[in-house]
Amino acid sequence: MGNAESLSFEQAYHKLEEIVRRLEEGDLSLDDSIALYEEGVKLAQFCEKLLEEAELRIRKLQPDGEGGYALTPFEPERGYE
Repeated sequence: MGNAESLSFEQAYHKLEEIVRRLEEGDLSLDDSIALYEEGVKLAQFCEKLLEEAELRIRKLQPDGEGGYALTPFEPERGYE
């Protein structure tokens, strides 16, 4: 697979789609299927990590004034930009 960390989200997602397609076709040996499955799991985890990081960058948890919390758009504080 190489290093998933060097891929963009779109590249990793495209590779994951290709793996799913190949596994669904069922033309692979057991060893090849397992290797592709393992690669797919790593790519899925990488994509999930990137999505979680993106969400944290655009939202933050703030008190809502009623004893609870609400997600609000992220606005960087000065000095962190």
